[in-house]
Amino acid sequence: MPSPNPEALEFLLNRRSRPAKTLTTPIPTREQLAPILRAALRSPDHGKLEPWRLIVLEQPALQRLAALAQRRGEEIGIEAEKIAKAHDQFARADLAVAVIEAPVIAEKIPAVEQTYSSGAVCLQLLNAALASGWGANWLSGWASHDRAFVTTGLGLAPHERIAGFIHIGTERTAPPERPRPTLEDKVTWVSQ
Repeated sequence: MPSPNPEALEFLLNRRSRPAKTLTTPIPTREQLAPILRAALRSPDHGKLEPWRLIVLEQPALQRLAALAQRRGEEIGIEAEKIAKAHDQFARADLAVAVIEAPVIAEKIPAVEQTYSSGAVCLQLLNAALASGWGANWLSGWASHDRAFVTTGLGLAPHERIAGFIHIGTERTAPPERPRPTLEDKVTWVSQ
């Protein structure tokens, strides 16, 4: 008979990301962030390849990335509204963790499974922050897919890419609940 953890299940059934634009200070200290990061590193990882790494972005780094997003967006002709959104994602943040997909050449583990593992790190990091009482949100956007931005801004190697930016802070206002999919709409049972 399994040993249930009703508190954990209740958390998962009711978890809700907090919009990054509603997050403010205080932010977790390095000491408070450490168990959240450790939880993220316990994500499913086929073959124990650890095809990811984390970059903790503090305020000065986020301001630098905001300026770079502005500059890069103008250089490559991104729409002004999208440039502003990318700029603000970093400029208004106090703490974010970049989850970097860093694939490993492995004969038995397909690259796509390493991508899935990187996404699992994002979700685990997001949920660990929420479970710790912080507000958190998983963002990406055009800048996270721009090679020059990630190379210049974060020093990513050619084989690496951004899986997501997890913004963490104190929520100013609780977001309203949004409609969720139903089991009837999304689940198929196969008996034979």
